[in-house]
Formats: sequence, C-alpha cells, structure tokens
Amino acid sequence: MNIAGTVGAKQWTRIACVVFLCTAPVALTACQSDPDIDITKLAGETDPPEVLYNQGLANLNAGKVTEASRKFEAIDRQHPFSEYARKALVMNAFVNYRQGRTEEAIAAGNRYLNLYPESEDAAYAQYIVGLAYAKQIPSVTQDQRAATKTIEAMQNVVTKYPKSEYVEDAQAKIRFARDQLAGKEMQVGRYYLERKEYLAAITRFRTVVEQYGNTNQIEEALARLVESYYAMGLASEAQTAAAVLGHNYPDSQWYADSYKLLQSKGLEPRENAGSWISRAGKKLIGA
Repeated sequence: MNIAGTVGAKQWTRIACVVFLCTAPVALTACQSDPDIDITKLAGETDPPEVLYNQGLANLNAGKVTEASRKFEAIDRQHPFSEYARKALVMNAFVNYRQGRTEEAIAAGNRYLNLYPESEDAAYAQYIVGLAYAKQIPSVTQDQRAATKTIEAMQNVVTKYPKSEYVEDAQAKIRFARDQLAGKEMQVGRYYLERKEYLAAITRFRTVVEQYGNTNQIEEALARLVESYYAMGLASEAQTAAAVLGHNYPDSQWYADSYKLLQSKGLEPRENAGSWISRAGKKLIGA
C-alpha cells in the first residue's frame, strides 16, 4: 500500500518530521517548509518533566502566567504518569484561577481531586475550586448559584482537611457566600413588601432569620418582619420580632426604627415565647 498516497502529501510530511527530526537533515528541511509546525516548541515539549516543571515555576514567578500554563500543560501531555504531572495539574488549576479562567480552574481542580484525593496537595486543589467559584459570585441582584457552590467547595476544605492552612480563609469565604444568599432573600423580600404582598415578603425574611442568622442581613430581616406583621395587623408577631431584635442588637438603628413604628400605635416590644420568631431568636449570633 502506498502510505504517502493514502494520508496525503502534507500529512506524510508531518509524519516524516516527527519520525526523522533527530536523525535526518532532509526531514528537518521538510519540517521547516511546513508552516503548521513550530520546531522550537516541539523541541521544548520533549524536555524532561522536571525541567518543564521548573520552567513553569520560573515563568510564574516572573509574571509570565501564560507561558507557565503552557509548560504545565506540556507535562500533562508528554509525561502523564509522572509525579510532575500530578504537581503540574494542581499548578495549572492555580494558573487558570490567576488568569480569571474560573471554569478551567474548577475543571483542573476537580480532575486533580478525582485522580489524587489523598495526596498532599488535595487540600490546595479543593481550595482553588472554592476560590474559583467565589470569584464567580455576582451581586445579590443576580442568580446566586455560584455562592451555593462556593459554600459546598469551601465546606469540603473545612471538613476534609481540617488541619490545612486554607481552613481560615475557607471559613471566611463561606461567611461571605452565606451573606450573599441572605442578601438575595432580602432583595426579593423587599420587592414583595413594596408591593404589599406581605405573606410572600414574610416567607423571605423568615428564611433569613432561620437559615442565615449569623449574617449581616439579620438585623434588617427582623425589622422587616416587624414592618410586615404590623402592616397585617398581627401585633403580637410584630412585637415579638422587635423584642428579639432589641435583645440581640439593642444599639441597632433597625431596632430604633422598629421601636418607633410600634410606639406610633401605642405598642412596645414584647416577646411571645410561643412564636417561631422567639424560638429562632435563641439561635442568633447575638443571643
């Protein structure tokens, strides 16, 4: 069979370049004549994995992030079963994160965790995944799926690698993401409150009080419950919400406003121990 005839002249030139690059000057000439092949890059990618890895680190330290990524990817392609391939994979996750390529960072981090779940760098890979999701978190006016993913990824850092150096920042990212989720609930609740859809508003504010009691949204959530229940004529619930707010955050402006609202009708904060608000209040961060 005529192989050159089967694969075509151009394809045959490429095959010849790869096979005879190191042994035949004629093949080198053929490679140089093919504009699709970069000989200098091809030679670089045949370096030992430790050389490529060190080159990647050097480029990273020099701020040449794209070139660093190319070196780490070359290790993965050319030396996939080496120890340096493992190290390069987690470094490539970091490089992708540095470049703002969050989806690629998440994919590389998760791939590392699937391949090397018990390795020394597993905590770092999980942390990078969490950072990449955190970087995707938008304002509270938008969908907060990235915040949920951040919590999930960073909770894995805390739970699976409790002695790692990344736990403290992971916990901080969890608090931030939870505050975003609570903020989204507050935004929707305010929307309903402005339209006098009080039951729908109360559902959102209740979610914040019961599920996000350690976030920055809790004071406003309690104050909005006072406002909503007051507007519905449910004085006991409004008084209870104000009492819980005052007990936990006595210096809050939200409490001052709620107190003033109740007094306008001759009411004052008074806790009803049988109310869901009273039960939830005992679990608040300020309790």
